[in-house]
Amino acid sequence: MQTVCLIGKPNVGKSSIFNRLLKEKKAIIMDTPGITRDRIYGTCEYKNKKFHLIDTGGISLENASFDQDIIMQAEIAIVEADLILFVVDGINDLDATDLYIKEMLHKTKKRVIVVVNKIDNVKRKENIYNYYELGFSEIVGISAEHNLGINELLELITNNIIEEEVSENSNVKFCIIGRPNVGKSSLINALLNENRSIVSDVSGTTRDAIDTNFKYNHQEFTVIDTAGMRKKGRIYENVEKYSLIRSLKAIDRSDVCVVVIDASTGIIEHDKHIVSYAIDAGKGLVIAVNKWDTIKNPNQDIKTWQELIKHEFQFVPFAKVVFLSALTKKRITTLMPAVIEAYENNSKEIKTSLLNNIIMEAVSFHEPPSYKGKRLKIYFVSQTSNKPPKFTFNVNDKKLVHFSYARYLENQIRANVDLTGTPIILQFKNKSDE
Repeated sequence: MQTVCLIGKPNVGKSSIFNRLLKEKKAIIMDTPGITRDRIYGTCEYKNKKFHLIDTGGISLENASFDQDIIMQAEIAIVEADLILFVVDGINDLDATDLYIKEMLHKTKKRVIVVVNKIDNVKRKENIYNYYELGFSEIVGISAEHNLGINELLELITNNIIEEEVSENSNVKFCIIGRPNVGKSSLINALLNENRSIVSDVSGTTRDAIDTNFKYNHQEFTVIDTAGMRKKGRIYENVEKYSLIRSLKAIDRSDVCVVVIDASTGIIEHDKHIVSYAIDAGKGLVIAVNKWDTIKNPNQDIKTWQELIKHEFQFVPFAKVVFLSALTKKRITTLMPAVIEAYENNSKEIKTSLLNNIIMEAVSFHEPPSYKGKRLKIYFVSQTSNKPPKFTFNVNDKKLVHFSYARYLENQIRANVDLTGTPIILQFKNKSDE
């Protein structure tokens, strides 16, 4: 999946454009309370074409000094992007900051679309021709606030997106993701040394990812390592949230995501962000607590850690959790069975008869609450897809579905069918719409 980033100075409307483009997203995402989302990332879909979208902080040159962190983050986003949206203000003239950004972008040799924002009338639309002096051939005038020109912008963004080739091999693919320095590469090395039957090392279709094919219990697997950096240097190592860009690309191509947590430093908010993107993508999930060798009383502390994970990751109670040490290889054998279980459950298909029995029993035990004299009725339920499992409920009025009751139905399905390690989607459809 291609990556698009928004670059520009403050107050030109980058975040408004970001939010407007995300509203075009048509994918179904489950309601997952408890996640604090980092809104600088999103996945957009337009006419069945998807792309990652990255927002960045406004670049400022005031008083000849500028925020180094914002510049650094913008540079990383530019490096990772396939396409750059250079956002300028359609009301005010170009200034020194715009020209600074222009020079920065010309050096990248990447495709750039100049997005002239705040073009909300005919007179201002004529002003966009002034921006050809920036030296970029693609220019579009829009108004994010008034939703003008957004489709034209989306057409430009997606006109050269080529659908990714489907891999010919049927290997189960899983990625090792997580924030920097949690031991992702060490974990892969330990895993491959433990199961040393490597078929090949090949450069992945995602930059910085290395795909390694290997066999485990006579089954073919591909592990995707996202630890590689395109540019060396501490400047890139220290911006944790931008490591997520690589993770997003690896997640796309995986069946299962192994999110690595550092036992020596504990759980931080960024860990939750990474887990939430894996869930949004509908992938199988394993949480691997690495550096377990740093825990003084591992046998006693494992219960404490289990409770901690249950609390911190309460939005994914179905995740499989393993504790291991890539350094000492202790408990390394727990990882592959967890990956296989998550994959199998993510791919699982449940018989319609069993599914309806579960739901009818759940409804008889706990009726849906009434709303304004009306009560939800569930006529029929079936599994309509997998990876992840998706269940479609035929009901009298989907507006009567309260999120708490949907959660109750999900819990009842999980209580009767082993779906450890995978998210599931519940879709409600009015019977009258058929």
